[in-house]
Amino acid sequence: MLEILTDWYKTRFSDPQAITLMFIIIGIGLALYFGSGLLAPLLVALVLAFLLEWPVAQMSRLGISRTAAATIVLVVFLGVMIILMFGLVPSIWRQGVSLVTDLPSMIDKGMLIVREFSADYPQFVSASQLDSMMEEINKMLDTQHLIDLGKQILGYSASLLVLMVYAILVPLLVFFFLKDKDFLLNGSKRFFPSNRGLARKVWFEMDQQIFNYIRGKVIEIVIVGVASYIFFAIMGLRYSALLGVLTGLSVLIPYVGATLVTLPIALVAFFQWGFSAEFGYLMLGYGIIQALDGNVLVPLLFSDAVDLHPVVIIAAVLVFGGLWGVWGVFFAIPLASLVKAVINAWPNNQEQQRVTLDSE
Repeated sequence: MLEILTDWYKTRFSDPQAITLMFIIIGIGLALYFGSGLLAPLLVALVLAFLLEWPVAQMSRLGISRTAAATIVLVVFLGVMIILMFGLVPSIWRQGVSLVTDLPSMIDKGMLIVREFSADYPQFVSASQLDSMMEEINKMLDTQHLIDLGKQILGYSASLLVLMVYAILVPLLVFFFLKDKDFLLNGSKRFFPSNRGLARKVWFEMDQQIFNYIRGKVIEIVIVGVASYIFFAIMGLRYSALLGVLTGLSVLIPYVGATLVTLPIALVAFFQWGFSAEFGYLMLGYGIIQALDGNVLVPLLFSDAVDLHPVVIIAAVLVFGGLWGVWGVFFAIPLASLVKAVINAWPNNQEQQRVTLDSE
């Protein structure tokens, strides 16, 4: 047994480049796990700079300096973000407040339906169970809501201060990442070992895949969100902007997100129309949007970026989401692809034997 373990160790860890790759991955993983809170502005700026690098590079090829290209791209990006902030966020906020205001009446309507069901089928839901359910709901709406509201008020000023700091730091970091890309990359090489050929191979394999994935995911969010909002608005569904945004953001969590966002859409439609033809048409149209997203849009956008089994994707969402929260969920597929690329690039005994034979 010891001999088997020794042979396995020699096969997998005898290459210095493999050891270098392992330490680089472990070091970056530990830094992200323990310092993600402190490094959050830096990480956000890195992601944005990674996305905005393509237009800056294209403008540089046309003879525009990187400083001018970075300035133009960043100004356009910030302009789009400001337009969205002042155009979309107020509408979503109003609909969210309206939903919270209407929530008690929706709960009362739901409980009335449950009472009617209990009267017809008392063997499933008894009157005592309904009373305890109503008591718990009232406690949640009264006590817990006030407690949560107080916590939000107490933490509002601190959150606002953090947001203001992010609003200043992140654009500055993005600008310098774009402007001084070559200088920063060359300067960072001194912190890595010299025998990093395997790590460079993995990065070259992942670089375009990560860019294609992030770009495709942003496009998917916009298309699904806008299509859902237009459909909900045509159907006359209440809170259409809020539900459209939720539907667009649900694509961040593969397979699970669409299932989770279906519940509030179905509940809002049910409380608005009941079990009617409109309810059926809405759920049918929503199902068509999800089917087109999964069978047409996703293969079109991610054919070169994702080559993973659905079980692997779901496992990656659970693992990386548990480690890094929202960021882990968003980057679950690229991280899973990174693991796959490392496994494929990791030297094994057959490759070493082939290299030896080729050299002879």
